[in-house]
Amino acid sequence: MFTLIKNSEVYAPHYLGKCDVLIADGRIAYIDSEIDFAMGELIDVVDANGKILTPGFVDSLVHITGGGGEGGFNTRTPELDFFDAVNAGVTSMVGALGTDATTRTLGDLFGKTQALNADGLNCFMYTGSYEIPVKNISGSLRDDIIFIDPVIGVGEIAIADKRGSQPTTHELARIAADARVGGLLSGKSGIVMIHTGASETYLDILHETCRDYDVGINQFYPTHINRTLSLLQAGAEFTKQGGTIDLTASTNDHLIRTGDIPAGEGLAKLLNMGVSPDKITFSSDAQGSLPHFDANGRLDGLDIGSISSLHFEMVRAVKDYDITLDKSLACITRNPAKVLGLKQKGEVKKGFDADLCLLDRDSLAVNSVMSRGKWLKLNNKIVGKTAFSH
Repeated sequence: MFTLIKNSEVYAPHYLGKCDVLIADGRIAYIDSEIDFAMGELIDVVDANGKILTPGFVDSLVHITGGGGEGGFNTRTPELDFFDAVNAGVTSMVGALGTDATTRTLGDLFGKTQALNADGLNCFMYTGSYEIPVKNISGSLRDDIIFIDPVIGVGEIAIADKRGSQPTTHELARIAADARVGGLLSGKSGIVMIHTGASETYLDILHETCRDYDVGINQFYPTHINRTLSLLQAGAEFTKQGGTIDLTASTNDHLIRTGDIPAGEGLAKLLNMGVSPDKITFSSDAQGSLPHFDANGRLDGLDIGSISSLHFEMVRAVKDYDITLDKSLACITRNPAKVLGLKQKGEVKKGFDADLCLLDRDSLAVNSVMSRGKWLKLNNKIVGKTAFSH
């Protein structure tokens, strides 16, 4: 079956204008201003007039098996629902553990990753968690990256956070070296996703590690950089040294009152600081806990991160902060795909995987979602199915 999407405005994420896009064998076969291709029942023609065609969204941090637990077992958050991801336009994601790598396991993470892939999304995973020594599946993080197909890196390793293992520069250098070699040998990114906490040490240990050891700064990929303005400024400096930073899209009123900067606003601030737009990504931190702590550090409330926040903050950047759609889209498509080494993802380009979204032109709402050439949502109706759909 071929699919021909006609009359859409294409943002690849750079603007291509009004184009037709031909899909064949799960990939983008051709893009042109007009494609005439008559094959009767062998071709499915979708008229996307009034729609914007974009790459499917790429989410670099999702707690697909759930997270939380900082307030006891009853504060563990639920796992990701497949249909929530589809409705949010997310076609590719990376699953991760967080604070809890004891009652949450890498085996569960692997199983959920494979389930989401079987249902039609593109799901990858990090080995490890907040803690050091790094937990793994095969016996070493390097072997996990080399031998376990969906494992593309390690993370999220915690720095500047009381919940972390307080790593040394030597420990981070060893992790980065193992991840890099594992990535080189397997053709994967071998990226080290870094959870950045609220301590005023910010990203200092990453700079110290790169100064004292033969580790490139782009080996580290720090997230939660919009936690405070001071951390955002530290993140801006990190990009000017060659690194890429990630802004967390999920937030709540409590976190904003205590300094959290919504990702759309954070993007605007970073661009005003002179940060290159290709050095910034958004992730949802979906299913992670959004805790409230009192003055004594005790948990006094909890919300759940949402995968829909990725799209929400992209739209906020466009509508509230006048950032062009191509720059905003790049933060949730091309930029994370490049950091993660997903070479066939994140762009509308001939030969790339047919992971696509159709957005309503005015509202930018997600109208349709295609993953690997198959519609999972079409004209605001879910058409994808799981093993439990009847």
